[in-house]
Amino acid sequence: MPTCQDILNSLKGKVPEVSPVEAKAKKEKNSATVIIDVREPDEWKEARIPGAIHIPRGFLEFKIETLVPDKSTPVVCHCAGGMRSLLSAKTLRDLGYTNVCSMSGGFKAWKEAGLPFEIPETLSSEEKTYYARHVTIPEVGEAGQMKLKKAKVLMVGAGGLGCPAAFYLAAAGVGTIGIVDFDKVDASNLHRQILHTHDRVGKMKVESAKQTLLALNPHIQIETDPVRLSSQNVEAIFKPYDVIVDGSDNFPTRYLVNDACVLLRKPNVHGSVYRFEGQATVFWPGRGPCYRCLYPEPPPPELAPSCADAGVLGVLPGVIGMLEAVETIKIILGKGETLVGRLICYDALKAQFRELKLQRDPQCPYCAEGKKFPGFIDYEQFCRV
Repeated sequence: MPTCQDILNSLKGKVPEVSPVEAKAKKEKNSATVIIDVREPDEWKEARIPGAIHIPRGFLEFKIETLVPDKSTPVVCHCAGGMRSLLSAKTLRDLGYTNVCSMSGGFKAWKEAGLPFEIPETLSSEEKTYYARHVTIPEVGEAGQMKLKKAKVLMVGAGGLGCPAAFYLAAAGVGTIGIVDFDKVDASNLHRQILHTHDRVGKMKVESAKQTLLALNPHIQIETDPVRLSSQNVEAIFKPYDVIVDGSDNFPTRYLVNDACVLLRKPNVHGSVYRFEGQATVFWPGRGPCYRCLYPEPPPPELAPSCADAGVLGVLPGVIGMLEAVETIKIILGKGETLVGRLICYDALKAQFRELKLQRDPQCPYCAEGKKFPGFIDYEQFCRV
């Protein structure tokens, strides 16, 4: 009976081999070339070739046709030292792949040749425990959790909507959460603004929010901006962030947030509440309508009272704020269908959700194709505040 070494020796004469330098040149010459790393997961996590697809040797036959459906695709298999990749290349040839080779010397030879490789960031043992229920979800996994860890989300407002949204984004592991709010905690806030407590009345909301969020999850960073958002500072404040979550409670700020997101091409996760009713949607420049498409002009002040004037059911911002958190996580992970072009309306008294379709205004002065950004304006004057 032939030994394993006999089989490998026989393959060396049948399966084409390329050096690491040749494999790199092959990929650069033809971008369709696929480099498949057949090492075990623990090897893959330590270091890997940029752009390589990871399929452990034991799963190759089961996964290859899903990840590389075209059997004429140029494929380079590699492992740690060049042995498992020979077996893998033979398997692929048996499955009908016509342009397959093995990289001699494996990843060890790649590193010794001074070719580029990456050492991926991984979750700490504490983080793996903290996010265990996320990591077990196939749509999230450790890779998705790392996306959340690297993400930067800005909360506009640490009030009724911002509090529940920030709370769950922090719990989910969003790595950097920024909070912009110039207000102080008031006793009348506490029935709905869950990040604040009675002993923090009079304290800046951003600092109160930071204290609560870090107590919940010490693995994240909280950035605070205790300022009033304005035309003068909005661009600088928004630029470092990937997603903007609008938890504001007034029209001037909503229009300002919209216009800045249109200018900077950032997704704007929007929510609003009124007494027993709430709304949530996502305004994403280039993918759907903006806030001005839905509301070209603000309503008269007498028809749009604030929460202080009209009141709001304390738990309602929790419902809408959590919808905003869910949409933000989906955007970061690139999973599911977001609320772009859809407005969710919630009636707490009827326990009823309704969905409205939203269309882009082809003449929108801010987001229409080909329109030059008209600049920021006096938003309080525009909204007649």
